[in-house]
Amino acid sequence: MVDVVVLTLGEDTSCGCEGGACGTRTPILACRDTLRTASAQVEIVVAHTDAEIDAALASAAGARLVVATAADGQLRAVMRRLVRRHAPAASKRPDTLPSDRTIPDLPPIGILPLGPDPSDLATRLGLPRSPAEVAAAVLGGNVRRLDLLRNDAGSVTLDGALVGGRNAGGTASTFLARVEVDDAVLADGTEPVLMSVIANASRYATIDGLPLIAAPSMTDGVLDVAVALPKAARRLLRQPRVEIEVRRAHGRAVAVTPRSEVPYIDDGVEGTLTRKRSWWMERDAWGVYTP
Repeated sequence: MVDVVVLTLGEDTSCGCEGGACGTRTPILACRDTLRTASAQVEIVVAHTDAEIDAALASAAGARLVVATAADGQLRAVMRRLVRRHAPAASKRPDTLPSDRTIPDLPPIGILPLGPDPSDLATRLGLPRSPAEVAAAVLGGNVRRLDLLRNDAGSVTLDGALVGGRNAGGTASTFLARVEVDDAVLADGTEPVLMSVIANASRYATIDGLPLIAAPSMTDGVLDVAVALPKAARRLLRQPRVEIEVRRAHGRAVAVTPRSEVPYIDDGVEGTLTRKRSWWMERDAWGVYTP
């Protein structure tokens, strides 16, 4: 019987890998060897598609799971499929599920960072980075529960999303969108918006030196939202100066309705927002092995 499954994403996946770093094998083999030294039965699985991730998660049922990631987007890809695997249909929602949750507690995972990014989610959570430390945490079984964001596109957000901020050419550009957090309206769709941040953690808390989210936390049960709008400050006998107004709110859910196509980045993965997108909080839904 397999005790631990180490899942890594292949280089031709579209899950956020950069520069082929997900092909790094040395840390994976080192983690496997440490686990085997402790008498664990280990299987290494490489997945290139959602179907292969699903098959790997099925094979890991009853075993502890380590996700080897070269980018936060890869971790998100696995968590998206893990949520899909465990989420009950609305008609089969169990009575034991908390009122602020749509999914049960997901099985904990170990995170083995493969990339060199010193600001990835594992680092900012203070999780171990070396293969031996990751293996020890998985074997130790200590779990920290963390908040998760789901959205109505069928995906998840672990860290945060940045809407706007730059156009396709990479220059600053504004857009029109309605941004609502629970019952609060941060932008009504008629004012030019420079950028909007939906935060579960700190990845997009500050953009280009502009503080947007004060103290995001993955354990407080709420999502944080900020909207930055350019405002012209009038000056006597001088040209108006552009200042940035930041509006903030936090709550259980946020909806962003763009008036036109807007670029966005979700957990480091780029995309285009073309219609209303809603994110909502799943408190303590996922867990990571910690020392």
